[in-house]
Amino acid sequence: MLKIENIFINLAEGKKEIVKGVSLDFKPSEVHLLNGKNGSGKSTLVNTIMGNPIYSVASGSIKITDEKYNDFIVSKIDSELIDNDVLDLTSMEPNERSLAGVFLANQYPTEIPGVSLTSYLRLIYNSRREKSEQLNVYKFKQFIKERAEIIKYPEALLQRNLNEGFSGGEKKKTEILQMLVLESRYIMLDEIDSGLDKQSVKEVFEGLVNFKKLFPKTCFIIITHYDRAQEYLEPDYIHEMSDGKLIA
Repeated sequence: MLKIENIFINLAEGKKEIVKGVSLDFKPSEVHLLNGKNGSGKSTLVNTIMGNPIYSVASGSIKITDEKYNDFIVSKIDSELIDNDVLDLTSMEPNERSLAGVFLANQYPTEIPGVSLTSYLRLIYNSRREKSEQLNVYKFKQFIKERAEIIKYPEALLQRNLNEGFSGGEKKKTEILQMLVLESRYIMLDEIDSGLDKQSVKEVFEGLVNFKKLFPKTCFIIITHYDRAQEYLEPDYIHEMSDGKLIA
């Protein structure tokens, strides 16, 4: 369970308080919608959970409880942040949070010229596994082709650089492909539908549905202004934020 306890969040470079005493529990397999007007604190909350350094936690905590990790993953996380199988994410580096199964799909994925998409995906796949379990180039190409087919990801994009020249829909589907490689446990989607045409939005949400079928225990935390999102991923909870507070 990802547990947010009475968290207050400020901008790291100033004293401006953005999130004011929010507490939420996100359990495996649940789907949460996080609603609210622009500036209500939704994006700040999920970026802080992921460890974005432009925000700082003034008080409160972010923890993962009741999850089991293999020894290899545990060895790559600061031991001082693990106590009786409780992971204190509040002070963890973003890469450690990712190892713990936290993933944030951004509104505007970054283009990285010169970095092969397939090589990047193989790197993040192998970084989570013992050497004996890592995949060589040939085996990984087979693996990523199978994962791409799950969400109808264009195979031609696998030959290109990371997000370079991709359309908005292609970038968002690449985020879902990363989720399939990482097999993340707690996935936060910050307006993954933003800036997409109607067909691209449909394809992105169909990809999320296929992901959920493959990994039913995954918890989704979704920020969206897309009214039909609930038709694709039926939420267990709908939360409303306003002025940095949880109001409903």
